[in-house]
Amino acid sequence: MTTRLKTSAMIASFADPGQRTTPAPFGHALNRLAGERPEIVGLSADLAKYTDMHVFRDAHPGRFFQMGMAEQAMLGAAAGMAEAGLVPFASTYSVFATRRAYDFLCLDIAEPGLNVNVVGALPGLTTGYGPSHQATEDLAILRACPGLTIVDPCDSVDIEQAVPALAAHPGPTYLRLLRGKVPTVLDEYGYRFELGKAAELRGGRDVLFVSTGLMTMRALQAAARLEADHVDAAVLHVPTVKPLDTTTILAQLRTDRLVVTCENHTVIGGLSEAVAATAAYGRTGSRIIAAALPDEFLAAGALPTLHDRYGLSTDALCARVKAEL
Repeated sequence: MTTRLKTSAMIASFADPGQRTTPAPFGHALNRLAGERPEIVGLSADLAKYTDMHVFRDAHPGRFFQMGMAEQAMLGAAAGMAEAGLVPFASTYSVFATRRAYDFLCLDIAEPGLNVNVVGALPGLTTGYGPSHQATEDLAILRACPGLTIVDPCDSVDIEQAVPALAAHPGPTYLRLLRGKVPTVLDEYGYRFELGKAAELRGGRDVLFVSTGLMTMRALQAAARLEADHVDAAVLHVPTVKPLDTTTILAQLRTDRLVVTCENHTVIGGLSEAVAATAAYGRTGSRIIAAALPDEFLAAGALPTLHDRYGLSTDALCARVKAEL
């Protein structure tokens, strides 16, 4: 008998049952960094609890600023703090940071090249609450912003290592935040986050997954399952979407493997198009298919069901590869 998912599944973790997780890795990483660097400050647009900023807030109340439901004002204030020598981390939902406050991010922060770190929760399809909360197009919007560094972490390891790297980076950044109980995966692969660099997590002769964000976890799971069908799959993790590590990607593309780009984002304007452009400009003949969200507003519903429906689950990814092969 199939278990009927409850409404709470709309905001369920994308972690698999029994999978190792780490609670609030962003909040704890920022808290640790703040202990070393007194210029670190945190801002929230009335969503501290839901962006894991509450961990920082409780430990450093004098360095936390609750801006209310005013995302434009929050980014403008963060710009002013950066001008004064502080290093702000400003958190809200990705839909609000991109759709609602883009002009402030672009002209107040990116144009003067300020060290402001915008942290966007619920990226892509990480909530079942429908288009008002699903930031399925945030990469497409922000990749066009000059000088903005964009990071899409896979798991808690990525997040914990990315936070100090983003703070040390002199210009503006955008982090696609995975919040709450976040899977812990990459520690099994000897991985270290390096801003602007892609990392090969496993090799393979038949298929190359080029993935970012939570889809790297799914690509690793799919690669392990495909072994049973004698399909040898490699996984190249691309945590920094901009600037893209085109050198590493091109080196990986210059084989006769099927290339599958994997992203928790619409097929328009994200990693898949960036990799395809890299292949075209680099004059490779790679066969590239995209495992990404469709170019449409998505349904509301239970998160596991939506991941199956829109092709982000491990089962869907395996099925797609087998069909293409």
